[in-house]
Amino acid sequence: MVARRTAVAVVGAGPAGLTVANLLQRAGIGCVLLEQESRAFIEQRPRAGFIEEWAVHGLDQRGLGEQLVAKAPRHEKFEFRFAGRRHAFRYGDVTGQRHFVYPQQLLVTDLVAQYTGAGGEAVFEVSDVRLHGLTSETPAVTFRTADGEHRVDCDFIAGCDGARGVSQGYLPPESTVKSRHDYGIGRLALLAEAPPSADGVLFGIHPRGFGAHMARTPTVTRFYLQTAAGETEADWPDERVWTELQARLAVPDGPIIEGKLIEKRILDMHNYVVEPMSHGRLHLAGESAHLVAPIAAKGMNLALHDAFLLAEAYQAHYAGDPTRLAGYSAACLPLVWQYQEFSLWLSDIFHNTAAAGENPFAARIAEARMRRLLGSPAAAAAFAELYIGKNADL
Repeated sequence: MVARRTAVAVVGAGPAGLTVANLLQRAGIGCVLLEQESRAFIEQRPRAGFIEEWAVHGLDQRGLGEQLVAKAPRHEKFEFRFAGRRHAFRYGDVTGQRHFVYPQQLLVTDLVAQYTGAGGEAVFEVSDVRLHGLTSETPAVTFRTADGEHRVDCDFIAGCDGARGVSQGYLPPESTVKSRHDYGIGRLALLAEAPPSADGVLFGIHPRGFGAHMARTPTVTRFYLQTAAGETEADWPDERVWTELQARLAVPDGPIIEGKLIEKRILDMHNYVVEPMSHGRLHLAGESAHLVAPIAAKGMNLALHDAFLLAEAYQAHYAGDPTRLAGYSAACLPLVWQYQEFSLWLSDIFHNTAAAGENPFAARIAEARMRRLLGSPAAAAAFAELYIGKNADL
């Protein structure tokens, strides 16, 4: 077994893990970054794409956002398409803030390059990852690579390996609460080789179900379609996909541009939060600790929020202040729950309109909320601040 020692072992090379690793390296704190997938895979995997302005500023202020700021398009409005009409919502006018459109794989590519380019140690394609000694002063991570078994002894472990990673499983059930909400529906996530049909986001609220359009690049567009629980990709041939996108999103002066579908996968729509986000020398960040269904584009933003706080807590520890690490979970969770609440509220508007046959009360409540949102400046202002995360500034 090949053994080495460092200060922090970071498990997972998503936005949270890469941000933590970069900030530790810049602070002169040793770390080793471990990732199950190959570097090429994580740099190409299409994921979330909307980053809130406070998160962009956080990256930029920490020296990690140069490419993002230089290249990312800005969005400050979207459209509700409801009852066959356009309803523009200019949240930038209300909040003074915008979304930066930068697909996660681009941010991951930037962060990997910054970390490894500055000499950071990253090990890709690891397997059989195991954590040891979490309540001792000498925790460790063991894993395998193609060339054999490895062990990293460390002071702390940052578990940033997502909902399917191993880190969350090391939280003791007797002292951990995992709160979960299931929406009872699915979402079909689609990527199409088609230019955007609008210059921003479209949210289609329709009796046949929710639909969404999100511009990614000049030649690729992300779409979502609400599906029934239990449906699979096989239930959605291309013809059905485009029929439903046209029905749920198109208006007389705004058709949906079609193209080749290059991704088609059903998402299980659920949320969860684990509390606390720490156990001994293990601290979770990102989807290891909480998952927000793709309703309000909050997941990557929360991952960055965790990463900023965790890296700063590690830095404080090595500067002689252990209180930041002790309070890490409590510092993260208020924003986690604020974003969970907002996503649940927004889901009721997006998805319940399709429930008129089974639950007409819920459908009418969703319509009433939509009318209030479109007709009340006060309601619009409150919505806009939560949508853009204006109160999340670090």
